[in-house]
Amino acid sequence: MAETTVEPLPDPPATTGFRGRVEEFLRSNCPPVGERIDAGHERVDAAKAFQSALASAGLAGLTYPTRFGGAGLTRAHQEEFDEVSRVWSLPTLPLAISHGMCLPMLNQFGTDDQKARFMPANISGRAIWCQMFSEPGAGSDVASLATRAVRDGDEWVVNGQKVWTSGAHYCDYGIIVARTDPTLPKHQGLSMFIVDMHDPCIEVRPLRQISGDSGFNEVFFTDLRIPADWLLGELEQGWSLATAMLMFERVSIGAGGGSFAVDRSPALITLAQETGQAHDPGLRQRLADLWIREQIRRYIGSRIRAAVAADRVPGPEGSIAKLNGAILARTARDVSMSIAGTAAQAWDACDVAGARWATACLGASGASIAGGTDEVQRNIIGERVLGLPREPDPYKGAAWDTVPRS
Repeated sequence: MAETTVEPLPDPPATTGFRGRVEEFLRSNCPPVGERIDAGHERVDAAKAFQSALASAGLAGLTYPTRFGGAGLTRAHQEEFDEVSRVWSLPTLPLAISHGMCLPMLNQFGTDDQKARFMPANISGRAIWCQMFSEPGAGSDVASLATRAVRDGDEWVVNGQKVWTSGAHYCDYGIIVARTDPTLPKHQGLSMFIVDMHDPCIEVRPLRQISGDSGFNEVFFTDLRIPADWLLGELEQGWSLATAMLMFERVSIGAGGGSFAVDRSPALITLAQETGQAHDPGLRQRLADLWIREQIRRYIGSRIRAAVAADRVPGPEGSIAKLNGAILARTARDVSMSIAGTAAQAWDACDVAGARWATACLGASGASIAGGTDEVQRNIIGERVLGLPREPDPYKGAAWDTVPRS
């Protein structure tokens, strides 16, 4: 079994006065947790307005360099912001991928020109980004993707299809992985690019969900031309970048800040008290288990953010965070349904509380799929942390264009 070592976190620097700034800003710009349910473009507009105000207050992109639109502060400032914001309803969900995945990729792998061009608008919310990996024939096995990018002079020409792209219908830019050399093994012939989502050669088709929302999309590329300098990272290094981005995604889902960091246990405890169920010993134990998982998320998140602040890409701890986050989402769903009962299964437009719990219930299972299924995370943990053998692959090392595909 492989040995793992845990390094102690360094003592954070002082953040004197910062907590007060954050509290004052949030009091003026956010309702407490659970007081608002926005939908559709109202939610996107609210996110952009909030992020713009955050940037104007010097509180956006806290740990990113000032020359690229950030605040140039420390990890300790980010930790303090996350701690204070847990009790406020930040309208930032439409920015989760833009800030939790695309922004770290630009900062970690972008050229200085790419950072200067794209990061300031991303941080301020003027431009929202999406991530495009999955395809109809490449879900958990992303490396099997078939979207092609062919070099033509100073441009790349892209043709193909992506699916399950969150927010593509309202995003301004996206990060895509495409196959640039089909004669190489599937993990070696991939490259990562920046794309303009407003290009007429991109077609976005929303997918209707069980909740009635359309947060996911199919995206089609037909002879899309990308400037050569919009290649992110090195040519044919797309798999290593995709792995890094998937880790950022898992961190965002499992240990992220903003709307992903909201603790559900306080609201559920209040709900149990209001419905006269707070003395049920079984329910009290389930609420305690939920609270414990929320603390686990917090500590994992602290360690991961320390790694990111030190310019290290999260490793398998991202899978640990993501798996815990998925279990946490399902636990919160089950407990909330037990307490709320039918009130969380049918509601009208004026029933904010019922809508909140029902929406959380319908979306909870998605946390076990987005960013890689629970089974994928367990495989990663088993192989990279526990040292277990990898699953056999009969086509390992074979050129992508020689491997049978359905």
